[in-house]
Amino acid sequence: MKDTTTGGPRRFDLPLPQPPARLRIGPLREGTFRSPLHEPRTAVVIGRWLGAAIVLCFLTGLLSHILQDPPGWLRDHLPSRPVNGYRVTQGLHVIAGTAAIPLLGAKLWTVYPKLFEWPPARSVRHLLERLAIAVLVAATLLELFTGLLNTLQWYPWPFPFRQTHFWLGWIITGALLLHVAAKAATIGEHWWRVRAALPGRRAFLGTVTASVAAVTVTTAGQSVPWLRGLDLLAPRRPDLGPQGLPVNRTAAQAGTTTVPADWQLTVDGPVPLRLTLADLRAMPEHTARLPIACVEGWSAAAEWTGVRLRDLLDRAGAPPGARLRIVSLEVSGPYAATEMAPTYARDPLTLLALTVNGRVLDADHGYPARIIAPNRPGVLQTKWVSRIEVLG
Repeated sequence: MKDTTTGGPRRFDLPLPQPPARLRIGPLREGTFRSPLHEPRTAVVIGRWLGAAIVLCFLTGLLSHILQDPPGWLRDHLPSRPVNGYRVTQGLHVIAGTAAIPLLGAKLWTVYPKLFEWPPARSVRHLLERLAIAVLVAATLLELFTGLLNTLQWYPWPFPFRQTHFWLGWIITGALLLHVAAKAATIGEHWWRVRAALPGRRAFLGTVTASVAAVTVTTAGQSVPWLRGLDLLAPRRPDLGPQGLPVNRTAAQAGTTTVPADWQLTVDGPVPLRLTLADLRAMPEHTARLPIACVEGWSAAAEWTGVRLRDLLDRAGAPPGARLRIVSLEVSGPYAATEMAPTYARDPLTLLALTVNGRVLDADHGYPARIIAPNRPGVLQTKWVSRIEVLG
């Protein structure tokens, strides 16, 4: 390219000094990689599958982050419907992330000879393009690795998972857009058209497809009920646990195995309330079938019975648009106290639940009372409730 003002090459197209040819050894030698499948068409086919999985992961992960930690302008307007919204979106998030693992492996195998291309960098533009790809690959590997361990609730690293996962998602998305822009011509040329049927391409793509299908079918049952019988590799079985429901944080871990004999629910509103368990049981009961849906990807539905939260708020004189702060008997932990938007608080399906599936709550499920609300992350379904504060 010529600069229109000086007639010289553009800054980013300036050639770089090249290393001597004697350094071209091992995998740097020409002809080292002989498989015909290290070619653009195969890379584009796998790349569009992987790109779709990454975009789906990003969008559903962004939604999960907003529901857990909404910006101030949105916090009072979070939707409580559809009832199974979070169950579906977070299930898709983990399913897509799991499927992306074999896809990423296949994509990297297809293009890894590019790591050893000669010369290593032909120009400033070429060097910047390679650096952007390095960022994309490194961030994606870290994102998928930490996300997979999160489904196992194993955090062997010193940094906070949720915030790191969130920002890695933005880095990956930005680097992916740059990569697609840089390779737009190649992608367009090989998107649909197959110039030649390479030996082994169909078998390779079929193997990748079968691998993704196998991983998906054997893990998606933790969030897709009709695949539960094939839930062989998922870290959780949604039908196993106290009262037939899984538990992420037990009463022992939260320090709530012993509930005070004189436990009372305090509702701090314009008309303060102090209600015993007997008082709550004497109030009109309501039953709702709602899921517990957790960030790790598992979900399970149950029938919850208790007092509608809006009935408690009406007795406490809370205004219709009031936000709530719900405090647990748990003395520490990131979700010992949570806030609730008025859209949830006033939804007729949102309950202060006292029983699940017709039985008194197990200690691990939040005895004596817990919050259950539609379209809400499981970490915000506060257990062992002791206080509800009307924030105005």
